[in-house]
Order: sequence, then structure tokens, then C-alpha cells
Amino acid sequence: MEIPEGPWQWLYYPMTLVLVIADAPVPASPSEVLVIGGGTLLAHGELLLPLVVLTAFAGSFGGDALLFLLFRGGLNSWLNRWRWGRLVDRGVTAALQKAGESSTYAAIVAARFIPGGRTASVAAAGLADVPLKPFLVSSAFGSAIWAAWMTGLGLASGLATDLPLWANVALGTLVGILVGMVLAAVIRLRRRPAVLRAVPAEAPVSAATVLSSAAETVPSSAPAIVPSSAVEPR
Repeated sequence: MEIPEGPWQWLYYPMTLVLVIADAPVPASPSEVLVIGGGTLLAHGELLLPLVVLTAFAGSFGGDALLFLLFRGGLNSWLNRWRWGRLVDRGVTAALQKAGESSTYAAIVAARFIPGGRTASVAAAGLADVPLKPFLVSSAFGSAIWAAWMTGLGLASGLATDLPLWANVALGTLVGILVGMVLAAVIRLRRRPAVLRAVPAEAPVSAATVLSSAAETVPSSAPAIVPSSAVEPR
């Protein structure tokens, strides 16, 4: 396998690895853009396909494990001692509120394709004390799919068009965002009937029930109202 020449070989892999790991506790990290950009660089012969996919996978899996252990051990409260830690904790809380708190294994695999979903699902799994081994298996499976998908977006965009690098990266990122929005809408629609079923329906209130309740609230010592026609003249 011939190694391409150029500065990307020394810059891309470590930078992508660090930012994909950081994307777990800090969802604002541009990890998707870098992985998609790696696929585009592949189309131009600037990088090696196995290393791009392996770097994305290692960063995703490593970031998942780090965030999971952080919340499982209750160390998220330890973060609040520092300003940067409070920023991380607020970011995770915002992701939980936005994407939901599902800690199922399916969510650990699929939620990473939704903006903020990776952070929310992994943090929820840690808070729910999900067993470590099944979590790692789910994370590895999801990370492999995510790495291949993001790299493939950039590679397909770079091979199918003659656009500049930044345009191919923007195109691949747009497609990834649209797919994530569709997945989020599907999950939200599937979750809605379950939420509605969980809310008990209120029993209808009849007029007789209201009058009966009102009568019970009247004290027995209250003076009786006598009609004027019943009062005899003196």
C-alpha cells in the first residue's frame, strides 16, 4: 500500500481522533465535518481509507467509553469544580433534554446519527448504570457503522462531483444532517404513541357529580333559607 505524500498524513489522523473523542462530552465539536472531509480527501488520493475509518471508529468508541464511565461513576459532579467542567456538564444536560434520555442498546447504536444524540444516549446509559460489556458491544457496533457512513458520504461526494474540497465537505455534511433529522423525526413519532398511552385519560365529569360535590362542601350548620311565602303574617 503506497502512502500518499503531503501534510495531511501528519495532521488529519491525530486531529480527527482528538475531536471525535471530544465530541462525546462536547457535542459542538466538528467531528462529523472532519470525518466527511477525510472521505473527500480519500477521493483525491490524499489519505488512506483504512486509517480514516479506523481513526473515526477509535475516536467514537473511545469517547463513548469515557463519557459512559464518567457518568456511571458519578464523576460528572466532579466536573463542576472547574469552569470548563461546568460547560461540559451543561452541554450534556442540554443534549439530554433535546434528544431524550433513552438508555436502550438500540439508542446507543442509532442516536449518534442524530445531532446531540450520541451524548444523550451515552450519558443516559451511564446514569442508568447499564452493564459495561453490553454497552461496549453496542458502542463498538454503532461506532463502526458511523465511521463507515461518514467516511462514505465524503468519499461518494468527492468521487461523484468535481467540486472543491470545501464544497464536497459541505455537501456530505448536509446529507448527514438531513438523514439525522429524518431519524430524529421517526424516533419522535414512534415515541409519541407510547407517551400518550402512558398518560391516563381523565374521567368525564358530569353535572350531577359537580352538584353532589358542591352539596358536600356546604356545612350542616348553615342557616336554612325559608321562602317568603312560607312566613305567616303576624
